[in-house]
Amino acid sequence: MPLIVFASPKGGVGKSTLAAHVAVGLSARGHHVLALDTDPQNALRLHLQLPLQYEAGFLVGLGKGTSWRSAVVATPTGVQLLPFGSTTPMEALAVGATLLREPDLLSDPVRNMLEDPKLVVLVDSAPGPSAAVSAIAKLVDLTITVLLADGASASLIPQVVAGRRGTLAAVVGDRSAIVLNQVDIDSPLSNAVMSNQALRSRLLGAVCRDDAVAEAFADGRLLDAGGGAADDIALLVDAVAERLQLRPTGGTRGGFSALARWNAS
Repeated sequence: MPLIVFASPKGGVGKSTLAAHVAVGLSARGHHVLALDTDPQNALRLHLQLPLQYEAGFLVGLGKGTSWRSAVVATPTGVQLLPFGSTTPMEALAVGATLLREPDLLSDPVRNMLEDPKLVVLVDSAPGPSAAVSAIAKLVDLTITVLLADGASASLIPQVVAGRRGTLAAVVGDRSAIVLNQVDIDSPLSNAVMSNQALRSRLLGAVCRDDAVAEAFADGRLLDAGGGAADDIALLVDAVAERLQLRPTGGTRGGFSALARWNAS
């Protein structure tokens, strides 16, 4: 089954938020989803409703004999998770250095995950260049680069599209797509970014600016149905599934989230 990587050239763009919601959305369509957090911020566990106190992880155990199967944790969202694990900045740098020396420590387990025909593997990567992403780049079926509809992101669009920005874009080529986050349709700048011709060739989806996103994260939950961002993310889930030809399997799963209701409506 496919390997999806969420990437971004810079932080603060909502990459982990979108990765979590897409993972849950695909799970709601009946797919078995395994989310792998390779970002030392270790935030994906919070989006998928594990407690703040949960500190175990997979990436922090690389090179120490930790198997990926033993590190998998079930989340209340129905998505299986391999958290990065709680770590210090120096330990995170050490993990990156280890992967640069021995990329097979990550590529081999990911290759093993992908041997399961029923499993969708979704990776939340660290912003910017990433040793973890470099290790698995040749296995990727779709990379989704998250950008904001602002001036800083607009300046990066030509480089991202041309594959000159980030480790992954240069390797995956036409297996890459862009999602614009926090789009304000009343903003001339957002409209200018949306109309960028280089962007439109790779644009997979756009998510509007919505205060409900921050409120939901602060409450430790995913977005409720019916809001602007919620609807846009539901469309993004559909776009990802169509791009990868992931058909719903046996209907939606048990009644966890608003995303299940979106897909049923």
